[in-house]
Amino acid sequence: MASQGGTRLDDGAVERRLARLDELLAHVERYPGPTADTALEAVRTLTDVYGEALARMVDLAADRAGRFSADELVGHLMVLHDIHPEPVADRVRRALDGLRAHLGTRGDGVELLGIDGAVARVRVSGGGCGCGSAGSPDGTLEQAVRESVLALAPELRDVEPVREPTGGGEPSLIPVESLLSRTAAAGGGP
Repeated sequence: MASQGGTRLDDGAVERRLARLDELLAHVERYPGPTADTALEAVRTLTDVYGEALARMVDLAADRAGRFSADELVGHLMVLHDIHPEPVADRVRRALDGLRAHLGTRGDGVELLGIDGAVARVRVSGGGCGCGSAGSPDGTLEQAVRESVLALAPELRDVEPVREPTGGGEPSLIPVESLLSRTAAAGGGP
């Protein structure tokens, strides 16, 4: 994508322009009426035409579609126009593989359990990496998983971490109070 003068935009400039676009569209949407409707329709029509152009480029360069989708901005556009060549589950696994490689041998594990609609369920287990484990109150590992997955699969609405205990394989104890509260809630009394 070229800006004024034919120079390329770096990722920061693209992010700033996307943020500005969001501001402008929000402004237009605050003032309903024929002018706002026309402006929004113009944006939708332009998006459709650019999406078709992108789809044609992907078709013409089918052998390079994977390289196109590796670029974050182009990959997001391919998702937006439903022409991404890599299935969402594969992209989630690739994001988790990258995160796993980053975590190394520090004892943290991540695994895709499945995708339900627009939500990826990811098993998260942890050891002492200092970046937060599955049971950590700050959820740093869960946040890293969420960000990594959504960066490669932006069409997902959320990533649901499924926490796996990090204890030494011993069964966890259920507090008696929680059992009694369930019995009382079911009408059985304490």
